Amino acid sequence: MLLVLLLLPMCWAVEVKRPRGVSLTNHHFYDESKPFTCLDGSASVPFDQVNDDYCDCKDGSDEPGTAACPNGSFHCTNTGYKPLYISSRWVNDGVCDCCDGTDEYNSGIVCENTCKEKGRKERETLQQMAEVTREGFRLKKILIEDWKRAREEKQKKLTELQAGKKSLEDQVELLRTLKEEAEKPEKEAKDQHRKLWEEQLAASKAQREQELATSAFQELDDDMDGAVSVAELQTHPELDTDGDGALSEGEAQTLLGGDTQTDAASFSDRIWAAIRDKYRSEVLPTDLPSPPAPALTEPREEQPPVPSQPAEEEDEEEEETEEEEGGEEGEEEDSQETPPPVVPPQTASPTEEDKMPPYDEQTQAFINAAQEARNKFEEAERSLKDVEESIRNLEQEISFDFGPNGEFAYLYSQCYELTTNEYVYRLCPFKLVSQKPKLGGSPTSLGTWGSWAGPDHDKFSAMKYEQGTGCWQGPNRSTTVRLLCGKETVVTSTTEPSRCEYLMELMTPAACPEPPPEPPASGNHDEL
Repeated sequence: MLLVLLLLPMCWAVEVKRPRGVSLTNHHFYDESKPFTCLDGSASVPFDQVNDDYCDCKDGSDEPGTAACPNGSFHCTNTGYKPLYISSRWVNDGVCDCCDGTDEYNSGIVCENTCKEKGRKERETLQQMAEVTREGFRLKKILIEDWKRAREEKQKKLTELQAGKKSLEDQVELLRTLKEEAEKPEKEAKDQHRKLWEEQLAASKAQREQELATSAFQELDDDMDGAVSVAELQTHPELDTDGDGALSEGEAQTLLGGDTQTDAASFSDRIWAAIRDKYRSEVLPTDLPSPPAPALTEPREEQPPVPSQPAEEEDEEEEETEEEEGGEEGEEEDSQETPPPVVPPQTASPTEEDKMPPYDEQTQAFINAAQEARNKFEEAERSLKDVEESIRNLEQEISFDFGPNGEFAYLYSQCYELTTNEYVYRLCPFKLVSQKPKLGGSPTSLGTWGSWAGPDHDKFSAMKYEQGTGCWQGPNRSTTVRLLCGKETVVTSTTEPSRCEYLMELMTPAACPEPPPEPPASGNHDEL
């Protein structure tokens, strides 16, 4: 079609006698020497009834030059421009529809013949289009050559990477073996270190428990006879077992394992474990020595002794005063004025004792050697993964369908944007299409690469991007990208013909067809 239009100036006008409104291709149907047969074959009429302003044929073919038949067609010759068919209803309606004005021959309207000017502009436009096509096709051939070279280079690089991959795999396996061998003595040394520390910690805790049990026994042994009796145990009501706030004689005897008293050894072995969580020391917190931070044990011998008998008279006076003021009030005052009794800690100085000491030099040497082996192995493993990723990318790119001759390959690593009043549209060919609000916000996927979507005879004229972000109560968004011939690569428009289905136009030299040969120079004939 482009070639035909470009050849318009070369065409000579053909003057063939025919009724008004009849095209040159149909003139043989209108022979004055015989009756006229309707083009649909529905009837035959004398030829003098053609264009008599009365419709005789159902298809209106007997009135090609009048408005008698509403379903008829009037042919505009439009010499110097493009011939055109218009509806017979527009004939002599006072509006110039044909650029040569032939449709208004009997309306009283004088139509200016604009066909030559229109033809001139049309030829200029077609010449510009032809120039774009020629330049675009020239660039397309360059793109094809560029892809051929790039594909050869990528294939060469792929071969090198595939060869180097085997060497890296062997290296990774060797370093894995060295790493595992280095980790064995490391694990043994670290396990031994932890075992010794746990044993030391357990011994320290056991010693601490023993010291706490000895201290408690000494506090409970008020008469210092080397035994703790039921009565002495009853002086600690916090050891109550039935929840009535007092330790009865029966409860105390039960805690003593059914005996009336117990010695230090039995107390430490049997009794202390049962009462340690409830037992409250008689020593005030301010009287307790501060345990040294690094120490694993805290000797009880350094604590002040339990108050001695000479203070009994003062205690009796205080008790008498408390009885006069009332037992309950006395208890409230004691709770306010006297700091709460100290509860034996579960572990001594947990922030220090529970912290494992540094490794010795030999163990640290094993750790350093194993860590170095791990670092080398991980570095080699990362290098192998990078090579595998590069191989996958190259294989995908080399095998990708970039058009008949790879002319669309240059789009593979590019992205193009189009900004409208509301959105910024982004097209990354062979990857994705997205839409982002112009004033800020998260992008919305309008689809990811699906396939070439042109018609069978022109497969590479359109791309399809599918499975974008789902519409509210609708399908997933999708985009069709039409590829148009142009000297530059640019997104020219984006529309939404139907809900959630977008149409984008991308101008690219890769879409330019091979132009027709330029017509030879000839005379300036502009009639058809």
